[in-house]
Amino acid sequence: MKHDWDADRQVPVTARSHISTVFQPIRDLQSLSVVAYEALSRWPEEKSANPGTIFARAADDGTVDALDWRCRLTAIKNALQLGLTRDVFLFLNGEAAVRFDRSPPWGAELLAASDKKLQIVLELTERSLLRRPAGILRQVAEARDRGWLIALDDVGVDEDSLSLLDIVAPDVIKLDMTLIQNSLESASARALAAVKAHVERFGSSVVAEGIETDEHLERAIALGADLGQGWLLGRPQPGFTEAFGKGAHVLSNSIQFEVPKTPFEMVADTGLARCARKEFLLAFSHHIEAQAVNDADPPIVLTAMQDAKNLTLGTRQRYKSLASAGSIVAIFGQGIDASHEIPGVRLVPLESNDALRLEWTVVALGAQTAAALIGRDKGDCTSDLDRRFDFVITYDRQLVAKAARSIFLRLAI
Repeated sequence: MKHDWDADRQVPVTARSHISTVFQPIRDLQSLSVVAYEALSRWPEEKSANPGTIFARAADDGTVDALDWRCRLTAIKNALQLGLTRDVFLFLNGEAAVRFDRSPPWGAELLAASDKKLQIVLELTERSLLRRPAGILRQVAEARDRGWLIALDDVGVDEDSLSLLDIVAPDVIKLDMTLIQNSLESASARALAAVKAHVERFGSSVVAEGIETDEHLERAIALGADLGQGWLLGRPQPGFTEAFGKGAHVLSNSIQFEVPKTPFEMVADTGLARCARKEFLLAFSHHIEAQAVNDADPPIVLTAMQDAKNLTLGTRQRYKSLASAGSIVAIFGQGIDASHEIPGVRLVPLESNDALRLEWTVVALGAQTAAALIGRDKGDCTSDLDRRFDFVITYDRQLVAKAARSIFLRLAI
């Protein structure tokens, strides 16, 4: 199998230079058997440049997606040539929100081969999720359709990402090395508590990164990690140094990942919906907002309010308070633009033909909070407070997470 890696002239000069792959083992912390290898890209012709530098250059050139595909496909090609089997997993890093239907033509054969011969885990970073949330969520859905698992990397670095755990629903959570190598502080304990809660709900596996000493290994086990990687457990190598399939830990791929077009679409046929006037729903909306602002672990808050005219002075003040408490706060509606600026709140306009514009939804989702008001306007020609909505109020975490995903897909930045 031979490909002209320089054929894609949309890739900057640095990215067109030769890419090699090294593989770092991920081990079961009890048996120390190898359960996976993480593929790491290297640029031999640029010895002074690390992957962060290379990707920063590509970002400046607007070619991160092309570079990301080259790294992934090179890793798959090398893993196949070296004889990696489905007895262990292959972790591939995903820096960009790339689309599978936009992979380079020369990559189709490699992807098809990987579907048959490899078990792939797509590893996403917190920063990529927070920078390109809509694109990353689409990529997660596409990867799961291929049978790939999802890992969320660097967990614990940014508190905002903790509230996104249920939205991404990762099969694997990778604890940032700072949690393993540094003293436990309140922020670290908060991150670990959020991870623990998520693992108990979904059964995700936990990988501890940066295990370089026996003390780090002991700490990783104490913090609840069942898998680990780091120099103590094996340095990155150009090949696979151990036999496959010796008591390999089986990562779970049982997490359901659904993304409804709108929140109400998800509940419309459940028989849960009731009907009430707007004045009635306002009380529940304010209650969910109050829960969020008083939560010790600030949740993500996403609100679809139909139209900019509903962005009253009182609403602006409440959402300013929500944003100051932390995490991600966003408001969606037709006619919303920069002129409605609220400090710390992301404002997202909705097109007139977006079905979400007919809905009134307030979602609060965090480590300790899961609540949603999901309503759809019945289209009454009456005064504003007398307008009727079919609505559902739910504290079911899975339903709340699905509603959040649906709205989150509209968050471009």
